[in-house]
Formats: sequence, structure tokens, C-alpha cells
Amino acid sequence: MIEIFTIKEAADWATKYLQKNVTTSNISYLIQYGRIKKQGNNGTISIFKQDLIKYYESLNGQRETDWKEKLGDDLNWALSFDWCKEKDTTKHVHRLHPYKGKFIPQLVEYFLDDHIDNFKKETYFKKGDIVLDPFSGSGTTMIQAGELGMHAIGIDISAFNILIANVKVSKADFQNLHNEVSRITNLLKEFISQKNNINFENELLEELNIFNKQFFPSPEFKIKVRQKQIDEKIYTDEKENEFRPVFEKLAEKYHLKIKQDKSENFLEKWYLQPVKDEIDFVFEQLKHIQNPTTKKIITIILSRTIRSCRATTHADLATLKEPVTETYYCGKHGKICKPLFSMLSWWDRYSKDTIVRLAEYSKLRKPVYQTCLQGDARNIDIFVKLTEKNQIFGELAEKQKIKGIFSSPPYVGLIDYHEQHAYAYDLFGFERNDELEIGPLFKGQGKEAQKSYIEGISQVLINSKQYLQDNYDIFLVSNDKYNMYPTIAEKAGMQIVNQYKRPVLNRTEKDKGAYSEIIFHLKAK
Repeated sequence: MIEIFTIKEAADWATKYLQKNVTTSNISYLIQYGRIKKQGNNGTISIFKQDLIKYYESLNGQRETDWKEKLGDDLNWALSFDWCKEKDTTKHVHRLHPYKGKFIPQLVEYFLDDHIDNFKKETYFKKGDIVLDPFSGSGTTMIQAGELGMHAIGIDISAFNILIANVKVSKADFQNLHNEVSRITNLLKEFISQKNNINFENELLEELNIFNKQFFPSPEFKIKVRQKQIDEKIYTDEKENEFRPVFEKLAEKYHLKIKQDKSENFLEKWYLQPVKDEIDFVFEQLKHIQNPTTKKIITIILSRTIRSCRATTHADLATLKEPVTETYYCGKHGKICKPLFSMLSWWDRYSKDTIVRLAEYSKLRKPVYQTCLQGDARNIDIFVKLTEKNQIFGELAEKQKIKGIFSSPPYVGLIDYHEQHAYAYDLFGFERNDELEIGPLFKGQGKEAQKSYIEGISQVLINSKQYLQDNYDIFLVSNDKYNMYPTIAEKAGMQIVNQYKRPVLNRTEKDKGAYSEIIFHLKAK
């Protein structure tokens, strides 16, 4: 007998089948993107139970076995956190601004909190301890330490990273923040009302909606592509060309200047002229904000906004390829899409979201000290710099010293940490310190780059030791495919007492293949 579910029934059945919560939105996603085929029409959608079973069997159960075959039996699946939803791994301020290379907060919690289990057989930190992250990045360690009642110090060479981290742990004047956001939003709306880009974009959306319904019906189009009934490349090129005259006619109708005159820097290359005009307008409004904390928070809102407004395809947002200045076929959404011609919707969305997230964290954080220092972790005088920024915290740190480190050092030759936020450096005029990055992308992953990396990380650990308690615990997260960390520990006068190899499931990149990282536990020799 063939069993048929409604979307609600499918969600209830899948929840029991998978032993984890599955929502109606999850089921709708599978239908929308052609993972399972919908039955029925006229507003009534049904799903075959057998289609759901086939889909889930293709993903679950096999993954742990497959990954262990590829990565080794020493893979610690308990540290996969595969039960966490995206809203858990990006909770409150962790999603205040995109950042490549950050770890999930659950991993920090696991090693900092006071629980023990079959793998973590003792606790290493307690309330009131001071935790150090010498590669602070976007501040994940600081934030979670604050939730757990621990003081935290971050260090980073990047001025923009410092801004992100310190905004996340800042104590906002929410009334002032709300007032300033409202002021700028209203002024931006007034500025846009004098332009043609919103009317142009609205009419363009209407035309796209009609066109896509006819030639890219969802989910039928994606199903036909997957079943090879349609040659995606030939078909989509044809439809791109077919719609282009509509786009050009509308641009002419509204006298819209789309491309900037120059493309010498990031802001000129990656933003359409209407968006660049709005960015410049909001940037000028920032200068009128008197409250320094509010000003920094709104700087992050603007940065997050302009990151989402770059003139690129939806699929290439994280790895920019070529600027897009007209409508295009979007492989991610399976239809003709457009670049952005106004930043208003993203500005409004991120403004509200930022206030909510800061408020959520303000309720969870304990009354502890948290600050991120800018400097080179290889030679920074932590206590002096800390005292300059917060005398009370500096005196506390000198008295009790730092209990340990939880950090994810940069991976050798993987990311240019300054370049990922090039738009912010261009707009806000932050000084770049690319040459001081350890293991940057532009140095590659060859022998010389590995040697330089080992020396750099070792120096950071050696410098950090003088500020640590004698019985310190250091946890470093790394995908050590070149087996450098035993050498690093030796050069730093430390020993690796344990290591935890975990599968990394919660990745945002396109590559969802088998991938692991190791958490090295280091102590004094």
C-alpha cells in the first residue's frame, strides 16, 4: 500500500524516523529544491512516504561510516555536534557579521564548561578564570567565555576583526542605538525616494516573476535538469539572452546609471552605482553619531549590509569571481536573478537583527571582563595593553594570570584574513596589516610557508606563556594535514597531552565532503 503524507504529516513522521526535530519548513525546502517530488495541485500538496525514505537513507546512517572510512576510525563523532541546527551554531551575536574560518560556539563550550564525559574526563576552566584567544578572529571564544562566567582576552592583528569582536561583547545603550538606526533609516529612505533605482527594481522584479514562472517553474525545472531532460547550460544561456533586452529597456526607461566610472578599488569594482551612492550616504551619517559604542555597532551593521550588496551572483557571494551588472541565470535558485540596485532592504533587516542579537547576548552574559586587543600575538605585551584599555581588568589579569587558551590559529595558506573584508577596509579606512598575518593565502602551502607558519605559531605560544598560570591548559583547533603541531609544541617548550579529531559538518562552503580538524591539548613540559 502506498502511503501519502501532507507536509505536516511528513514533518511528524520524519521527526520520529530521524529522532530529531523536522519542521514543515524543512519538508517544504525539500520540495522547493526538487529533493523530493510533490504530488497533487490546486493548493493541496502530498508526498510519498517512500520518496522521503529514499532521500533520508541517502544521507543519514551512511555518513558516519563513510567519513570514518575516509578520515580514520579515530574520528570522534561525539564532537560533530550534528544535532545542532544552524540557529544554534549562529546563536545571538555569533551571526552579527560573516567571517570565514570561525569555529562553532558549541566546540568552545565543550572544552570550557564544567561537564565531563567519556572523552573529556576532567574540567580545565572554572568561573572567574581568564581565557585567552591569541587569534581572536570574530571573537567566538570571548563570547562563549562570557556566557560561562569567565573573563576573556582576545588578540588579533586585523583592525576590522578587533571591531567585530569588541562590538559583539559591547554593552549597548539600546535606546540610543534604536534612535540612531531609525534616524539613518529614515534619511536613507528620503534619499532613495529622490532616485529611480527602487522603481526600476520593482518593475524588474515583476518582469522576472512572469518570466521565471513560465520558463523556470519550481520545482519542476530543477527536477528536469537532474533527470537530464534539460541541458542546463544550453537552456539557461538561451533564456539569459532572451530576458536581457527587457532589462536593458527598463534601465533606459528609468535613466539608471548602473556601472561606476572607475573600478580601481574594491568599492568601485564590486558595487553598482546606485548602491555605492547609498553606501556613501549612510557612511556620512555615521559621522554624526556621538555615542562611540553606538557608532561602532552601526559601523558593523553597515559593513554587514554592504557585504550582502556586492554585485555578484548569489552562488559566488563568498568567493567573488566577476562583477555582475545585469540579470543572470542563478544556479543556486534555478531561475533568472538580478544584482542589487539598493541596499535599503538589507540595511533594514540587519539593523533590526543586530539589535535583537545584542539584546539576546546581554541577557546571557555574566558580569565579566571581555576585550579584544589589536597587536601581533608573537610579541604583544598583553598585560600592559590590557591595562591601557581597562585598568581594573589589567590589574586582575596580572594578579591571577591567565588560566589557558582556546583558539583556532589560521590554517597555512588558506585565507587572506584582511582581504575577506576588503570592502570594509576601503570604506572605513582601517590600516591593513597583511604582512603580519601568519600563514596567509598569498604565501601558499609549500615548505617555506610551512616553516614560516611553524615559527609564527611557536612564537605566539612562547610569548603567551609568560602571562599564563603554571598549570595552564591550551586547546588549539587545526586541520593539521602537514603534521606541524608536534614541531610547534616542541619549539614552544610544550607537550601535546591529548588530541581530539572531530568531523566538521556545519560548514558554510559549497564543499560538503569529508573534512576533519584536530583539537590539540597542550600543557607545560
